[in-house]
Amino acid sequence: MDSFASFIHQQREVDVLRDFDKDLALDAGIAPARVKDWEVLHKVYFGPTTSPQKQRLAYEAACRGKISLDTLAMIERRLKPITSRRTRDKLRLAALAIAGRYKHVADKLKTLIPKAAPKPAEDRITFSPSRSGKRRMTVTCDERILADLEHYLRQKHERGVQMAKHMLTRFIDLIRGKHSGGGVPSAAPRPLLLIPLDAWVSIHRGTGNDVTLGLTDGTTISGADFLTKFTATTDNHLEAALFHPQEGPVNLYRTERFANQKQRDLARATTPICPVPGCRHAADNCEIHHIQAWKHGGETNLENLAPLCSYHNGTNDDDPETTRRGRITTVDGQPVWQSPRGYLVPNSLHPYGAMATLFEATVEKQGAKA
Repeated sequence: MDSFASFIHQQREVDVLRDFDKDLALDAGIAPARVKDWEVLHKVYFGPTTSPQKQRLAYEAACRGKISLDTLAMIERRLKPITSRRTRDKLRLAALAIAGRYKHVADKLKTLIPKAAPKPAEDRITFSPSRSGKRRMTVTCDERILADLEHYLRQKHERGVQMAKHMLTRFIDLIRGKHSGGGVPSAAPRPLLLIPLDAWVSIHRGTGNDVTLGLTDGTTISGADFLTKFTATTDNHLEAALFHPQEGPVNLYRTERFANQKQRDLARATTPICPVPGCRHAADNCEIHHIQAWKHGGETNLENLAPLCSYHNGTNDDDPETTRRGRITTVDGQPVWQSPRGYLVPNSLHPYGAMATLFEATVEKQGAKA
């Protein structure tokens, strides 16, 4: 049997998952989604069960039909919404009796296991990360509210103007209160002076268009725009902050559990967004997290503080002995996320923290354990 035929044969043998090892599969470069499917199949066909007879019958049917691992995984995904174990076991045996290619089985399953009616979407507003100076807002709420909003935004449309752009202009005018006198005020950034001297000189010479400054609201601004909109005066409440090239922000030690405002400002300047990879939440909207947890002896020192969004602050592995979801650590004065297996992975969505701005310090994704 040639190598490819042997590979295909293995994909049709559920027995290959009898000694399933999740870490071994991930280390081999297998896609996490597929590893998760295999983990589910291992639990179904070889894991502890209160119905060993049903498990044996399902195993024998999978072997007898030489059903591929991908098809078995698809069957489990379709069975997942069914809460009754007895019904799930019965439908699994019926699904395993379907012979044919993946698509044929998928079509038959639509009749055998009807999809549950989708639950109504949760009312909420979400914002995407910034990309090229743009963000996307998604609103989910009562249909009448959005129907009223759409009706308003479509009014006064001029011929020749694209409707989508017309509605955006009306929407911006609405939230700014252009016609009503109210509206949402513009948020004026209050950045710390975290600009290298040569960049600061360039800005004040009028040649700072190529200088990009990172703000703790998760956005960026060019040096020229900063000078134009937020001239460095005491009226604008600019503050000076000291940063050490290796240690990060200068320590303002306090014996209290909660960081003072100066410590919060400096922590957010060090990390303008939540440091967990892929998280877009701005530091201004984050909670101040103790890297070494307060309950484990962590102190309220700057080297032990980092801004984390409320979700990642709640899911962080505070106990160093616990390795479930990863934790925040410090590398060269910068908070960085460390995976459960010890890999350092920086958040590259907003690389304008103070250490990077002042000293060009970067934390590269580690190919080996920290």
